[in-house]
Amino acid sequence: MKYTIDSIKKEQAYHHSVLMVMMKAIIEVYGMDVNVRVGNSLNQGFFVYLGDTSSPISTSDISRIKEHMDAIIRADIPIETVTMTNEEAMKLWKEYDVPEKVRLLGQRDPEEKLEISDMGGYKNCFFSDMVPSTSYVDTYEIRKYKNGFLLRVPYMLSGGKVSEYRDDDKLYEAFADSKKMRKNMGLDYLSDLNEAIRAGRGAELIVEAEKLQQQEIEEIAEEIAEKGRRLILIAGPSSSGKTTFAKRLCAAIGEKTSQEPIYLGTDDYFVNRAETPIGPDGKPDYEGLSALDIELFNSQMKALLNGESVDAPEYDFVSGEKKFGVRTIAPLEGQALVIEGIHSLNDDLTPDIPVEDKYKIYISPLTRIGIDRHNRLSTTDARMLRRMVRDNQFRGTDAAGTLSNWCNVRRGENENIFPYSSYADHVFNSSLVYETALLKTYAQPLLEEISEGAPEYEEAQRMIAFLKYFDRISTETAKNVPDNSLLREFIGK
Repeated sequence: MKYTIDSIKKEQAYHHSVLMVMMKAIIEVYGMDVNVRVGNSLNQGFFVYLGDTSSPISTSDISRIKEHMDAIIRADIPIETVTMTNEEAMKLWKEYDVPEKVRLLGQRDPEEKLEISDMGGYKNCFFSDMVPSTSYVDTYEIRKYKNGFLLRVPYMLSGGKVSEYRDDDKLYEAFADSKKMRKNMGLDYLSDLNEAIRAGRGAELIVEAEKLQQQEIEEIAEEIAEKGRRLILIAGPSSSGKTTFAKRLCAAIGEKTSQEPIYLGTDDYFVNRAETPIGPDGKPDYEGLSALDIELFNSQMKALLNGESVDAPEYDFVSGEKKFGVRTIAPLEGQALVIEGIHSLNDDLTPDIPVEDKYKIYISPLTRIGIDRHNRLSTTDARMLRRMVRDNQFRGTDAAGTLSNWCNVRRGENENIFPYSSYADHVFNSSLVYETALLKTYAQPLLEEISEGAPEYEEAQRMIAFLKYFDRISTETAKNVPDNSLLREFIGK
């Protein structure tokens, strides 16, 4: 049965249904006591491992799991929705021995209703719709990876296919570091975060999370200084906090070397609008690399690295032309450059710069908190929340406007940013463990403004339903967010 993934809601339904098929298959292979852990999204899918096995999962284990998954899919088992009260669901999760699910529901009204998915007697909850039956999810890939495996799935932008595999080891390492940080803070799951907020520890969490993030920025600056890299290139998807991160990195490098780098963005090197290439849709392609004046960019970067002054352009977005004679940059001897832009990790942007002079950083909010061992807040949703709040605060765009444009944003990232993340020297996780609890305070009222007849209503309701499990960090507690926090890009002040 063909299932068309043409919305974020359908994308999540497909992914969660494949995960449920996988979990049922693992139980059939290992028995009901197996501890399946779904880690972060990785390589167009999910990293999965078994938390109670003493040795890494083997290739033969992978084959057995896939055989059982395929059999479950062929059997076309209905995926039914069962409505329970939180109290009834807590009893079920106690039987399944998943205490973090019990704790999370214990923080809610016991009579509140919860939808549980039932697949041939195996029950789970993914806080989303599911496909009607198992035969709908016949497109997936499973491959051994590290001490577990990757369950790779099609996405809305991949045309219903599993994308080509690429090495994402640096992203894996960043997620692993995030996991260690959560454990050190005692925040394995969302229930732990909620308990900390209810105990009045919101301000403490903010201070600790910001301190840990600053330490990582200083470590990056130290590595750059030790290696003598002078062209620092930063790229990441929308709402990653690139601008604030770049400025804080400049300050940290300045402390290490007594000389702050020059900070530039690639947007000033757009070709004049009349020269912008036309994309496949017949419209100007402002996202592609050819929308930039590569020759001018490289000649000026080389000149600056050689200590020469340049007449740097400023792009006028009203006239659509570069303007000169308004910004002369005269570098100090040995001064580094920090460049931020969507193509920064693509070597085709800097073909004239020696590899040994470059240091590449990929930045993204790789969500630090797990809802439970089977559910996480997706990185895509984390960025959407940030962008929604920022668009409303600073760009005069309501939540519906952000949601309606989100697919186009993701399409550009999929083509120009994600394929190059593995080329980074460092992956910087810009998420903060407390941020969703804080962003909820700003985002939920915006989502609730979207009326039932609007095209974005369904997606808004999905986000509202998910956010209800996060306890709020108040605007009063938010005063503890430092002025230079990456979150200030989104919440203001």
